[in-house]
Amino acid sequence: MLVARDRGHTGVQQGGADILFGLARNLTRLGALPEKLVWDRESAIAAGGRPTEAFAAFCGRLEVGWVILEARDPQAKGLLERSHRFMRSNFEPGRVFANHLDYQDRLDAWTDKVNQRQHRTVRAVPAERLAEEKMQMRPLPARMPDLDRRQVLRVPAQPFVRIDRNDYSIDPAFAGRRIELRVSQTHITGVVLDTGELACRHRRVFAGGLTLLDPAHQSR
Repeated sequence: MLVARDRGHTGVQQGGADILFGLARNLTRLGALPEKLVWDRESAIAAGGRPTEAFAAFCGRLEVGWVILEARDPQAKGLLERSHRFMRSNFEPGRVFANHLDYQDRLDAWTDKVNQRQHRTVRAVPAERLAEEKMQMRPLPARMPDLDRRQVLRVPAQPFVRIDRNDYSIDPAFAGRRIELRVSQTHITGVVLDTGELACRHRRVFAGGLTLLDPAHQSR
């Protein structure tokens, strides 16, 4: 990741880590490894049709190949997007979600339910067809790749770090010190490199344009 200065804040730019986390989660729910992963030309994964370093490393650790769709191939892209349209038109209408975690839990349950129904196109029950195909796949590794973002940075005089579109406070007592920042799907954690002290720990927020200030940092 890159570190950039922006109005006195340190910024950690977003890459494909969140997308790869979602992909790893899908593989975990699948319970097996396919021979290849199929993806379109999304810039965080395969800009210009070439896999990014992060995506290639992810596939390398799992020992799976990849297929990047050709440009201007509406038929292949439509196969990927058809399930998205089905979700938007059949799952989201009429439902209200408390947060992104609630959305994911209910989507998982809904997916498990609809996959037990007869599919008109394939003329089979998807869950049953998948069980047959999984017999030809390799098992998952004991541990999936660690996809947390990490970055070493120096705490600026205005002790905030910008992650995605939000600013998170850092203990001002560590201004000028170097910390290792770790961004997971749930938390933002900063640890001082030379002492191991905790410089910050925030619950990660996916809404944008916010400033997250730890009250303990404000009292310094």
